[in-house]
Amino acid sequence: MFPRLKPLTVAIAFLTTALLCDMGSAAASTPDKPKNILFLVSDDLNSWLLGDTNRYAGKVVAPNLTKLAESGVNFKRAYTAAPVCSPSRTAFFSGVAPWTSGHYHNTPGAGVSEPLKNALSLAGFFKRAGYTTAGYGKITHGWDQREHWDEKIGHKRDPAPPGAPLTASGRGEQDWGPIHLGEEEMNDTLNADNAIRRLQQKHDKPFFICCGLFNPHMPWYVPKKYFDMFPLDDVTTPALLENDLDDVPELGVELTLGKSKYVDSVFEHGLHKQGVQAYLATTAYADAQLGRVLDALDKSPHRDNTVVVFLTDHGFHLAEKHHWQKATLWEEATHSLLMIRAPGVTPAGGAKCERFVSLLDIYPTLAELCGLEPPDYLDGRSLVSLLKNPEAPWKSTAITGLTSKGGPTWYPYLSIRNETGRYIRYVDGQEEFYDTTKDPHEWTNAIDDPGYAAVIERMRAAIPNPSDAATPMPEVLKNKQE
Repeated sequence: MFPRLKPLTVAIAFLTTALLCDMGSAAASTPDKPKNILFLVSDDLNSWLLGDTNRYAGKVVAPNLTKLAESGVNFKRAYTAAPVCSPSRTAFFSGVAPWTSGHYHNTPGAGVSEPLKNALSLAGFFKRAGYTTAGYGKITHGWDQREHWDEKIGHKRDPAPPGAPLTASGRGEQDWGPIHLGEEEMNDTLNADNAIRRLQQKHDKPFFICCGLFNPHMPWYVPKKYFDMFPLDDVTTPALLENDLDDVPELGVELTLGKSKYVDSVFEHGLHKQGVQAYLATTAYADAQLGRVLDALDKSPHRDNTVVVFLTDHGFHLAEKHHWQKATLWEEATHSLLMIRAPGVTPAGGAKCERFVSLLDIYPTLAELCGLEPPDYLDGRSLVSLLKNPEAPWKSTAITGLTSKGGPTWYPYLSIRNETGRYIRYVDGQEEFYDTTKDPHEWTNAIDDPGYAAVIERMRAAIPNPSDAATPMPEVLKNKQE
């Protein structure tokens, strides 16, 4: 189902794609097809703003993303291909899944993967089709193909405020508090400024403009006014279950070990509410910057022929499953945001789609929307049928990959999510299954419940076999061990 890419096959596909893209550039200018792309990415933004009270019942301030969701198709069941920055971004920007590339974690890097060496980035795909390509901020992570950008300004982190860490539990990047900079000086603000500048220019060719925000990645340093939007007395913390990890297999618990100590520290200092407040504050700041970019598009002559895509690279835990941040295979880390507005294609009044989709589906979707032939090695599926009709027939599954980090062997772990629930396969027979129709918090691992045996077997069969799932290159593993 997910074969490994052979270098010769990929090379042929690469050359074929270049020729097809050159031919397809004429199709991109067809009047009845939206031709420009505005591609927006936010880091570590979870799905709380979707309003799913099963996940979070508290207040989230994100009026601009809400407005975007209501003007296009809001994919409420979108999932990342990997719950870590580099492999997630590499997957949706290359169209190559981790179980094909072997790139599951930030390290080993994407540069050691032969399939990725031969893949064509979204920026390269559109550049070859005659588009102007521009990228600002954090878009990719360790797999950039810089030569495919006409203009590229990368991300820089804002400096820590004087006296950091600002919290009793703060250590490294795991800190929060009001920043000392003016909002206009912050890097995400400056990257939004660059995207706005580009949108305001006159364009004699179709454009592919990307703007990627670092927020709400930790540390959460944003202006005080965003903290003030969420008085502590009004902050709601996510629902938690004591001893939630008791029925999780050893390798699942192992993924939480580093961050569970931080969760202990947050609870020890009574800072859970403050942590959630800070996350909501940085979410509101990110929404404000994205709103400025979207306003600039709406005021430009390009609004009615520009496809807008907004996504998050993965989700984020705030103590659920006794974990903080990402890098697990549960709902909090794998559930992503995905919104697409395509003039003349998506319903004018907006719509919600409950089908389970993958961020891998973005690449073939944008190709089809712009009348271009996509590379034939892509692992995703075009979402255009769902953009036209969010209730269209769809094989509703989303797969996420991760790997153990360190040790003598790096194994690929895989999870699949659909209407039935979630199935996770580690190694050595270690598995999890959650019936999310009855257990939306994934609190009860029902892997041994005979009543689910047939369901579990179908989900097992729907993910790549262990022998078919690519692993990091052996020489990289050897170097790591030494």
